[in-house]
Amino acid sequence: MSLADLLFGPPLPSSEDQRQRLGWVEGIPTFGLDALSSAAYGPEAALTILLPLGVAGLSHLLPLSTAIIVLLAIVYFSYRQTIATYPTGGGSYTVARENLGPTASLLAAAALMIDYLLNVAVGISAGVGALVSAVPGLQPHTLALCLVILAVLTLVNLRGVREPGVVFMIPTYLFVVCLLGVIGWGVYQTCITGGHPRPVIAPPPLPPAQEVVSVWLLLKAFASGCTAMTGVEAVSNGVQAFREPVIPNARRTLSVIVAILIVLLAGIAYLSQAYQIGATAPGQEGYQSVLSQLTAAVVGNNVFYAVTIGAILMVLSLSANTSFADFPRLCRAVAVDGYLPRSFANRGRRLVYSEGIWMLAVLAMGLLVLFGGMQSARRRSASR
Repeated sequence: MSLADLLFGPPLPSSEDQRQRLGWVEGIPTFGLDALSSAAYGPEAALTILLPLGVAGLSHLLPLSTAIIVLLAIVYFSYRQTIATYPTGGGSYTVARENLGPTASLLAAAALMIDYLLNVAVGISAGVGALVSAVPGLQPHTLALCLVILAVLTLVNLRGVREPGVVFMIPTYLFVVCLLGVIGWGVYQTCITGGHPRPVIAPPPLPPAQEVVSVWLLLKAFASGCTAMTGVEAVSNGVQAFREPVIPNARRTLSVIVAILIVLLAGIAYLSQAYQIGATAPGQEGYQSVLSQLTAAVVGNNVFYAVTIGAILMVLSLSANTSFADFPRLCRAVAVDGYLPRSFANRGRRLVYSEGIWMLAVLAMGLLVLFGGMQSARRRSASR
């Protein structure tokens, strides 16, 4: 067996194309990691903006989350139509090309490509940054850890379309089950205590109010919280990755991803208010994520807490896989129209668009090296 066969698997004939495509179960970890992981930082981003309001800021989280969920539902129905109308994939690029012309479509493609590239760099660095925060001894190895995760993601995606869905299925569903378990138990405790649950481990006290509520502050919190919708477009960009019937499988995948995300966002917002959990100042001593506080408050610091936090860290790190699923397909669509080299439209030995995968990996590696990994994680917190 050659080294290439060992690393990437033996070449697949074109006749294997249908067998390599995804069902909705594999499609969720392949296209949903970025969207689902946004539940880990979307509510916290809103709470960070509300921090100057002190305890009073918590009362605004649930209405803001409701507005975000309504907007998410509108976006969901829009992408359901996109999947049915443009089943060849390409998402915003294809829609803009068909309706607005080549200039608008290329602008959309450029925006998507930059977004996918940044998602790889900041997704990996955010996961490693969270790991380093939990295990400070790993600090000197931050960049090396980022590059190792990038190499694993690249290798898994070069092995075929189905491999990422199979490999990442366990961490994805573990993340979903753990958070749904925390939310379910927390809601139960809230109901039986008349809306005033007693935390197993009390969250850090919120600082006194430094500002009064204003429309501008609420709009900023809403905008920051909308980062919870990151990655929802992924399924519409990669419709052709699904097996027949393509449109129903893609739609079902999108529906499940959005449904889970809505439950997570609503549950986190409700329990944050019930348990009086707010954001802590990022980058400062004593920082603790909202999900860490929430899990500790609901179930305590036990094995389940450790598994839940571990699942969150894995999903944050692996959320970059959404870009590896969509970036090569976007490059392929642009190449077919003659705006990228035709080689981007050619499938490799495992029936994936290898050139797009390599391009994304090299560019992401450049960003990680340039900013040293941890700096990228800090930029994620600032930008999202």
